[in-house]
Amino acid sequence: MRRLTRGAFADLTPLRESPEYRRLWFGQSVSAIGQQMTALAVTVQVFSLTRSAFLTGLVGICSLVPLVVFGLYGGVIADRVDRRVLGLIGSGGLALTSALLAAQALLHLDSVVLLYAAVALQGGFFAVSSPARSSMIPRLVPPGQLPAANALNTIGMNLGQTLGPMLGGVAIAAYGFQSAYLVDTFAFTATLYAMWRLPAMRPQSTSGKRATVLDGLRFLREQPNLRTSFLADLAAMIFGLPRALFPAIVVPFYGGDAGTVGLLVAAPAIGALAGGLFSGWTGRIHRHGVAVLVSVAAWGLAIAAFGLVRNLPLGLLLLAAAGCADTVSMIFRNTMMQVAAPDEMRGRLQGIFIVVVAGGPRLGDFESGTVSALTTPTVSILTGGLACVAAVLLLAARRPAFLRYDARHPTP
Repeated sequence: MRRLTRGAFADLTPLRESPEYRRLWFGQSVSAIGQQMTALAVTVQVFSLTRSAFLTGLVGICSLVPLVVFGLYGGVIADRVDRRVLGLIGSGGLALTSALLAAQALLHLDSVVLLYAAVALQGGFFAVSSPARSSMIPRLVPPGQLPAANALNTIGMNLGQTLGPMLGGVAIAAYGFQSAYLVDTFAFTATLYAMWRLPAMRPQSTSGKRATVLDGLRFLREQPNLRTSFLADLAAMIFGLPRALFPAIVVPFYGGDAGTVGLLVAAPAIGALAGGLFSGWTGRIHRHGVAVLVSVAAWGLAIAAFGLVRNLPLGLLLLAAAGCADTVSMIFRNTMMQVAAPDEMRGRLQGIFIVVVAGGPRLGDFESGTVSALTTPTVSILTGGLACVAAVLLLAARRPAFLRYDARHPTP
């Protein structure tokens, strides 16, 4: 029974054996909670000042643009300089931005433009430092522990996405916006401490060439396995992510209200967290290509089924199952990117990954909203999920080598 339990739950070996990774994981997990508190606080504060859903929605655009623009160049910088130093600069910049947000709240400046600028600044600092932090992981744990490390990273991220908004809501209600911003500011000390304790992390370049964005894109184009993993992720986000329809379906599907929308939004994150907590088996899987395509297909099937049901508990269960499948896909995709790519390219690939993660869901919102407007929400969700499955089958047919990918003999 003990062996079965140990194999079911997340593998904690990277936390036990690597003090550097343990400090970094703890720091990033704490910071993720603080960042989600700030994200909620900014959105609520903008709405309280403007009473405009449109102006509140612009918060997302202010964050998206620097994420896309600086994500690529953050990866280039991470492949040129000491990643530890870049991580310190990025985390310090994020902490400073949160402190500025706290100051404007305490001083009651009530400037929407200032809030937009702060969000854009946060997006830029995150985009610049995130590739550096992600590309550090293969230098902190051995290759065999990367699936476990990536699973732990998803746990930390999803803890932030679930606990952060809840704690932020309580803090804002009790002590005002400044409380959420101040918690976020101090939460970054854990990441800064972890970064400070790391050894130097200069890229292990073997080509002698100066890193460029085009070289990263060219490398991805020429490496079929890594390219296929990116395409599979895009298929899931563009065709199988109906979050833009949640407000429109709560009444006709479930007879619900705004609280029901919150449940629909939270369900995939809860499923993703469960996927990370019960990820102990992932370290025993070597056919990572098969695992990615199966998990993305499972996501699509769960979303398609969600479009057909009208029972709220069952709908939430299907969304949670989709979130769990997404975590499994993320674990293996990240491991492939970290193991199959040379160290000198990891920063740029992580930068491209940020652009995909930031832009894919927005394209998914557009796709689902457009199809829903032309047909019905049910048709949009059902066809989106099935299109995701069809894309997986097409990738499997076009890239059979991806199905043969073996983590014991990684090839990009």
